[in-house]
This record gives sequence, structure tokens and C-alpha cells, in this order.
Amino acid sequence: MSRYLLGERRFLPLFLTQFLGAFNDNVFKNALVILITFQAAACGDSPLLVTVAAGLFILPFFLFSASAGQFADKLDKDRVIRFTKLCEITIMALGALALFAGSLYALIGVLFLMGSQSALFGPLKYGILPQHLHADELMGANALIQGSTFVAILAGTIVGGTLVIAPGVGVPATAALIIAIALLGWLASRAIPRAPAADPGLRIDLNPARQTWRVACMAAQDRDLLVAIIGISWFWFVGATFLQLFPGYTCDVLGGGPAVVTLLLCAFTIGIAAGSWLSTKLTGGRVSLALAPLGALGMALFALIPVLLPPAASTGADLGVMQVAGEPGNWPALGAFVGLSLFGGLYVVPLFAYVQANSPPQARARIIAATNVLNALFMVLSAVLTIVLIAAGFSVSGVFAVTGVLTLLMGGALLAASPAMRTACSAFLRRHTPPL
Repeated sequence: MSRYLLGERRFLPLFLTQFLGAFNDNVFKNALVILITFQAAACGDSPLLVTVAAGLFILPFFLFSASAGQFADKLDKDRVIRFTKLCEITIMALGALALFAGSLYALIGVLFLMGSQSALFGPLKYGILPQHLHADELMGANALIQGSTFVAILAGTIVGGTLVIAPGVGVPATAALIIAIALLGWLASRAIPRAPAADPGLRIDLNPARQTWRVACMAAQDRDLLVAIIGISWFWFVGATFLQLFPGYTCDVLGGGPAVVTLLLCAFTIGIAAGSWLSTKLTGGRVSLALAPLGALGMALFALIPVLLPPAASTGADLGVMQVAGEPGNWPALGAFVGLSLFGGLYVVPLFAYVQANSPPQARARIIAATNVLNALFMVLSAVLTIVLIAAGFSVSGVFAVTGVLTLLMGGALLAASPAMRTACSAFLRRHTPPL
């Protein structure tokens, strides 16, 4: 199993670096959301500022991902990773100062810098894996990174939201934590083995639109690679849709309070981790697109379950975790979220591994950067579609159902467009179907 990679210097330092970075991002982001909610609510600016903050975190992925991919291909990736971690220390120091100053606008500015640092780091963490690992290790490595990233997001969200409002010590404790985690991330990055430049002679083009289009055209020359990239972005579309609607579903359908939102996030995280592990188990560690259609089908079916369930009798009652979890009528909904995320892990890990294994080595980081741009675009489209459907009178469960139907269509389209996926599916079915 891939767990042995956690004892390898080829993988463990990078694993720790990315885990600590994802954790720190979400500690700061959720602390900021809580501060906005409490400090700006009195003047009625809270929803607007939360929206602005979310947009400013995503914006750098559009602005800087193309340049980040170029730097990652032109320079030694291990050195650039350490540079990004030094940037994180500086940004978190500014964040600590903004926390002590109590300035929401300064904190939002720091969030933009965090998004910029994350955009720079993205092509590095996925682009470096094929340089340090064997092809048959990529599935396991991606499973560990995907599962741990969602654990980091969940843990950071919980810690950031609870620590910052702790009476008397919230702000100093949060400030100390984000700086300490940034320092630990930098220390972990120092142990990452050398990863030489893939294309040292590359000329940097700082025009993000032109460079993104150029790399997209490069990826489009390989139909299967382009299909995998689009498939990854669809995963983030589905994930963004569900994560942004969990609070509404909790209140309107389950009748739960804020703690129940955390319960749903836990269910989602457990499912992603389990699906990531299962993807490696079913493929034997081989890079294969065979599981992607199965993952899409599973996500689609589980997304339809909530719309079939009646609202809880206690809607709006602000129930606690034990009350909601102890109601048998809520179990199908909780199981649906676990099932959807499990099939999500089963779906996305093979796609990531395929992109890493089949991208041209000299342009791998740039292709991953273009993937990050497309991911951000699909998350924005998710928000737009959700707004349109809610405005048209759809319930939260109805939005889930629409997402499920679209996922079924997307899975079919990906399968139809990718010869490699069809071949892999046929081989997988032959291996796992007992003879008559």
C-alpha cells in the first residue's frame, strides 16, 4: 500500500509541507469569516465582505497560475517551494499584525496574498511528484495528498473558527498559530530532495491569458489528457456546490445548528479519504482512467438522494450534532454525503495521476497550472449556477439533484471523448468480471 511513502524522504517532506499549508490557509480563512460575521454584521456588510473575501482568494489563481507554472518548469522546484514557504511566513506575519489591528480590510488584503502564494505552490506540489516517484507510486501519492488535503481543510476550518473567538486569547493565539504553522511548513520544505528544472531555457511570458491559452492548446493535442483535465475541474465544480450549500441544507432540511455543518464536513472528508484509498486499492497502484466513469456515476446517484428525502420535522430548530445524528430519518442524507465524496475520491485521484504521468515532462507544471485556472473557473461557474437555480425557486436539495444530473452527463461525455478511458474501462471490467 501507499502508506510506505510516508516513510520516504522522496515524499514525506512534500506531504507535510502541503498539509501544513492547506491547514494554515483554512485556519486564517475561517478566522477571517468569523471576524467578518461578528464585526461587520452590525453595519450590514457581512455577506458582502464574505463574498469579496472568497472572490479575492480565488482571483490569484486566474492572475498568477500561468506564471507560476512557467517558474516551476524553468527553475528547480524544490527551491521554488522553499521560496513559497518563506513567502507564507511573511504573509502570516502580516496576517498576525492585521489580527491585532482588528482591520477587516487589512485581513482581506492578506487573504489575497495567501491566494497568490497558493497559486504559486499548486503547480509545484503536483509537478514535483513524477520527478521523485515511480509511475506505479503516483496513484498512492495522489490518494494520500487528496485525502490529507480535505482533512487539513476540515481541521483548519474548525480550529480557525473556534480559536479566534476564544475569550481573551483568541486573537493572540490565532496569530501565534498561523506563524508557527508557516515556520513548520518551511522547515518541512527544507527536507524536500532536489528536483532539477524541467525546461531551464524557457522564456517567461507574464501575460496570464496568453500563456494559459498556449498551454491549453498544448494539452488539447492529447485528447485523453484534455479529458482528464476537464474531469478534474468538474470534481471541483461538484465539491464547491455541495460545500457552499451545506449550511443551507443543515438549517432548512436537517434543522441543525452550526455544529451540524461541521458534521457534514466530517462526513464529506471521511468519504474523500476513503475513496482516495479505494482508488489505489482497486487499480493496484497503476495509473488508469478506468475508475473515473464509475466515480462520476456514483457521485451522480448519491447527489440525487437528498431530493428524495422529506424535510425533517424539526426544520429550523437549531438542533445539535447528537440530535441530528440520532434521528434515523437523517441517516440517508448523511450516508449520501459520505457516498458522494467516496465516489469523488474514486473519481479524481486517477485523473490527477493520469495528468501527472502523461503531461510532457518539460511542460508538466504549466499544464497543472492551466488545470488550476480551469478549476477556479469551474468553482466560479458553480457559484453562478447555484445563484441562478436558487433565484429560480430551486431548493437546496434541488440544486444537489441538478448537479447530479449534470455529473451523469459529464461522466458520459468524458467516456465518449476519451479512447484511453474506454480502453481502461474495458480492461478493468474484464479483470473484475467473473466468467459465466
